[in-house]
Amino acid sequence: MKDFKYFCHHPSVKWSLVAIGMIVSGLSQAQSIVMSSTTSTEQSGLFAHLLPEFKKASGIDVKVVALGTGQALDTARRGDADVVFVHDQAAEEKFVAEGFGLRRYPVMYNDFVLVGPKGDPVATKGSDIVAALKKISAANGAFISRGDKSGTHAAELRFWSQAGLADKKGSGYKECGCGMGPALNMAASTGAYVLADRGTWLNFKNRADLAILVEGDKQLFNQYGVMVVNPAKHPHVKAADAQKFVDWVVSPAGQNVIASYKIGGEQLFFPNAVAVAR
Repeated sequence: MKDFKYFCHHPSVKWSLVAIGMIVSGLSQAQSIVMSSTTSTEQSGLFAHLLPEFKKASGIDVKVVALGTGQALDTARRGDADVVFVHDQAAEEKFVAEGFGLRRYPVMYNDFVLVGPKGDPVATKGSDIVAALKKISAANGAFISRGDKSGTHAAELRFWSQAGLADKKGSGYKECGCGMGPALNMAASTGAYVLADRGTWLNFKNRADLAILVEGDKQLFNQYGVMVVNPAKHPHVKAADAQKFVDWVVSPAGQNVIASYKIGGEQLFFPNAVAVAR
């Protein structure tokens, strides 16, 4: 014990212990923020491409909690996130109006697509999503809904309502209460139709017999927005660092990184922060 005390008080050892303490302290105080976002932005691979570039530019780590848009917004309402990156404009505007978000910034867009068996048993193929859903309902075709209050789920329900089929989706309609990837897996294994965001579809490896059947309908436009959580609601929110992320992702640098993300030469997301900023 005496030798151990001498060892610990030796000048070189003392300085080593101080250095280690400083390193540990520095690591514990490293800048980081929590972002609640959608499964589509994560499962498409975008964040693996985007966030390291933000880290290089700012030194700030972004920890992503990937949920459906509704759950992502609820996470922020509880103060469990610093910034939100989602794709349901009506829900986003409500979030800001309720005082939970400081401001909504448009960031990028892609589109939704109706995916289904290549054989297309109920003849949905075309560019009219409402007409396709009417055919699925009439034939009681197999359809997998995310059923998770996500932005994709909200869009799907909107299309069913436009078809006049909010309560008449057919006996083949099933809700999985799951993310985009699992919903696509279920559709692939059961030969069902499913509404997907194009980004996740392009990054999806287990396609089996699935193919895009409906695309190009202007209603399938899919806008993403980002918001800093209001520190007046939750004082612990890292609003300053969260705003740095927002400022970067809507800047030319961030927008260029988004545009550069491709799979098989195909661009997944199209930046439009400047075009529709408000």
